[in-house]
Amino acid sequence: MLRLPTLAPAFGDVRLRPFEPRDVEMVQDLSTDPYTPLTSTLVGEATAEQARAWIDRQHDRLVAGAGYSFCIADAVDDRALGQVGLWLADIEHGRATAGYGVAPPERGRGIAGRALTALTAFAWTVPELHRVELYIEPWNEASSRTAENAGYEREGLLRSRQVIGGRRVDMLLYSAIRPA
Repeated sequence: MLRLPTLAPAFGDVRLRPFEPRDVEMVQDLSTDPYTPLTSTLVGEATAEQARAWIDRQHDRLVAGAGYSFCIADAVDDRALGQVGLWLADIEHGRATAGYGVAPPERGRGIAGRALTALTAFAWTVPELHRVELYIEPWNEASSRTAENAGYEREGLLRSRQVIGGRRVDMLLYSAIRPA
């Protein structure tokens, strides 16, 4: 079982904390983005009950050792803004993947980049990790900017990398490497 850090990862005006029942409304906002259900376990247009079930699954990831799913929260008022995760399926090889999503009403202010910066700093506290990867569809220029603003480098295009929305898609590979 993984443990949450005793000090919440933070960068600028965001901090990463566990999801709480009061975050249901933000999760419902996140579910209104048509791309979200294609790339996560959150259903589109989630009901409050479905949002609570999704929050429970985020807690289960920690217990199962699959990774860390954090609520992105405003550092001042602790209001939920989105989600960022560090997934450890390849930890035996020193690798993890990251992902993020910001609720539509909160977008356009650099929240994802600051959350990814905080998450990456946290990743380096996991001794086994040496590399964090991001996979981004080429059309998603905002996500590419987020990765680059958080210090990730674009490594290349992985053709026909995975299935999203029932079709095979190319993905850009970005990475951050543990500082020497």
